[in-house]
Amino acid sequence: MGKSKLKNWAVGHWLIEAMDQWDEEYLNEEGEAFIEFEPHITGQFHFGYVHGEIDYRLTARDGKPAVEFTWDGHDEMDPAQGRGWAILDGEEIKGELFFHLGDDTGFIARRVAAKKPRKRKP
Repeated sequence: MGKSKLKNWAVGHWLIEAMDQWDEEYLNEEGEAFIEFEPHITGQFHFGYVHGEIDYRLTARDGKPAVEFTWDGHDEMDPAQGRGWAILDGEEIKGELFFHLGDDTGFIARRVAAKKPRKRKP
């Protein structure tokens, strides 16, 4: 496998702020809805009752930095998988998430600043 020459701008934890198919109440049903890209082409996402492990690649779409991914996980207790993509648009990513043989939805997410580790009291 060749290594991408693009800077990995996607690494981080992004809170999903909106999706076309589901409202905010559903998105945050089991915790904050998020998508996370780790440094080595893997990541995960969670919203509602859906959780997926991501395999991603950096690319460009319409001249903007982008990420394309496949995912494998669960929708409630049922196995689920699919694909997705997102474009960096200012401070947000905007993209689409597809379920294999099922729904698809647009989404918007915003990067969350890394939390500083808490200092332990002596």
